[in-house]
Amino acid sequence: MTESHPATQSHHPHAGQSHGTREPTLRLVAWETTRNCNLACVHCRASATCGPYDGEMDTPTSLRLLDEIAEIAKPIIILTGGEPLLRPDIFDLARHGTSLGLRMVMACNGTFIDEATARKMKETGIKRISVSLDGSTADIHDTFRGVPGAFEGALRGLENAKKAGIEFQINTTITKANLEQIPKILDLAVTLGAVAHHIFLLVPTGRGKYILDKAIDAVEYEETLNWFYDQRDKTPLQLKATCAPHYYRILRQRARKEGKKITFESHGLDAVTRGCLGGIGFCFVSHTGIVQPCGFLDLNCGDVTQTRFGEIWHRAEIFRNLRDYDKLSGKCGPCEYKRVCGGCRARAFEATGDYMTEEPLCNYQPAKILNDKL
Repeated sequence: MTESHPATQSHHPHAGQSHGTREPTLRLVAWETTRNCNLACVHCRASATCGPYDGEMDTPTSLRLLDEIAEIAKPIIILTGGEPLLRPDIFDLARHGTSLGLRMVMACNGTFIDEATARKMKETGIKRISVSLDGSTADIHDTFRGVPGAFEGALRGLENAKKAGIEFQINTTITKANLEQIPKILDLAVTLGAVAHHIFLLVPTGRGKYILDKAIDAVEYEETLNWFYDQRDKTPLQLKATCAPHYYRILRQRARKEGKKITFESHGLDAVTRGCLGGIGFCFVSHTGIVQPCGFLDLNCGDVTQTRFGEIWHRAEIFRNLRDYDKLSGKCGPCEYKRVCGGCRARAFEATGDYMTEEPLCNYQPAKILNDKL
């Protein structure tokens, strides 16, 4: 499934930073607890299928990982996959993380959430779940998810979660196939009782490479994020754009045009977060223990089965490069918005092999480049 962020607390991009290379606080960890999955989503980062997969971390190693994370910070831990509910010890992991003071959340597809499972989620301290809906109707969603019945299964799961008192958010990966569906999915999220709607812009990794022709272009990207900004005062839901760092530029451009000041009171978490958080306040841990900047940026920053998590987080060269915004190249380098946007490092890497170069789906021209042309 997509890398999903069922998160509610701030990911301030400048917390604990010094000049030069930054040492921000770890705010969020997405942990691919298993790569096994009952669906076959067309955009899946992991190309996940029903396993088994060799080398997945066992229970003692997984519990130790949570201990090591808690030693350096108290981030949100996203239990993701694949489908995390296919991991037999998933609730042991959730309970242990909760006991350590970590905020445990889960990104799942909803199809396994019966009443007993929902109660177990509640008992082990899972604070929020995210479930992806990529269409407002079964035919669109099921085509995207690769399995008939996925839509109805997700809705049943959400209803059971709601009955158990677990808050949930809806995630949607945007492609040409469902671009016109986004307003309807937002309305559906409200109707279902979601607390948030997070949109994800396709990153062409895993099976996503094979639907690259379905990815929206830079103009559609800009239009979609402007539309999303316009919904802020029209919906009761928390809205977040993920894998869409340009949104944080657009937010500031629009606020300036409207004569508004960007504050936490006026713009919520969007005022204190950054577009691309990979390696800065966020990281991803694979099912075998490989740490990456994010699930879409397939760069090995260390192996938690061999090296302590804190050592990797603080010392990995790739992380330290990502924290030094002055190392960004291409038009991202001189861009006046690089500290709030940063461009998608995974798209840059997939397009060029260089994770520090410019975001390929951005049509904004930095002021310095325009001025140099005059």
